[in-house]
Amino acid sequence: MPLTPPRPLTVLFSSAGRRVELMHCFRADASKLGVAIRTLAIDVNPSMSAACQAADHAFRVPPCTSPDFIPHLIELCRREEVRLLVPTIDTELEVLARHRQEFEAGGTRVAVSSPELVGIARDKEKTAAFLTSLGILTPRTGTPRDLAENPGDWRWPILLKPTGGSSSIGIHTLQGPLDLEHLDWAGGDFIAQEKWAGREYTVNLYFDRNSRLRCAVPHYRLEVRAGEVSKGMIERVPELMAMADTMAASVQGAYGALCFQAIVTPARKAAVFEINARFGGGYPLAHYAGAQFSKWLLEDVLDRTSTANNSWRERVMMLRYDAAVFTEDATIP
Repeated sequence: MPLTPPRPLTVLFSSAGRRVELMHCFRADASKLGVAIRTLAIDVNPSMSAACQAADHAFRVPPCTSPDFIPHLIELCRREEVRLLVPTIDTELEVLARHRQEFEAGGTRVAVSSPELVGIARDKEKTAAFLTSLGILTPRTGTPRDLAENPGDWRWPILLKPTGGSSSIGIHTLQGPLDLEHLDWAGGDFIAQEKWAGREYTVNLYFDRNSRLRCAVPHYRLEVRAGEVSKGMIERVPELMAMADTMAASVQGAYGALCFQAIVTPARKAAVFEINARFGGGYPLAHYAGAQFSKWLLEDVLDRTSTANNSWRERVMMLRYDAAVFTEDATIP
């Protein structure tokens, strides 16, 4: 009798959007591991998602803010025998973190950190307080009221950011106190943060299942478009590597891919201003340089010995360009 081929390992990308490159990273690493992989993607509107078109199968789901999101997704993972669920956007992290044991009970590992760590990363005031408690320098952060009542105590310019914002959406730059008079404060919940001048970096971090930091990879954000790096270069910056170690020694419940954003001034003073508890948009650059987080997650799911390491190549550059996905018989949503 012919042998039955092994079932492919099914990986689901949540809120897949444009994360085609991330999906390619998992496919390439599965091939290196000699594992057949099946990629699924979900989105609120799969027909308008490039990653959903690039996946083997795509599914429509309710928004992650809907009470139906988790039950729908747990049932989908059970039905499709999903082994690994990879979140891609900030807004879904908290609800997935809270319910990850329910996914685990059905055989699906969620690549997400603990609810406590996700909560810190999702709130910029909590992020600033957390970093300060670790002795990590961070630009002064406070409420708009603090800023308005004591403008002379702040170093301008100032960034106004949505407290739970993502992808640089909704950020306002204030050049001086007079700019406060022209703001519409009814637009949402904001924090004020001093804007530092210098080189902006993302540091990609990989934590194993024991919350141990196995890899930290900084890249210089040479050019950013819509909050995502479009040109970047890998660079081993001692100040940032030290910050990664300091952070890793204190965080609890970290798992999989995380990243933090930092500024390094011309005087080599480094400050962290944001933490993201997910794959960063520029992760493919780290992957190409040898930091194969996707491979290490697959090894973890397969219960194989981890090959995670911190031996990646410097001076690797990424120059992104626009690519297109074409579909037939499309309709306007």
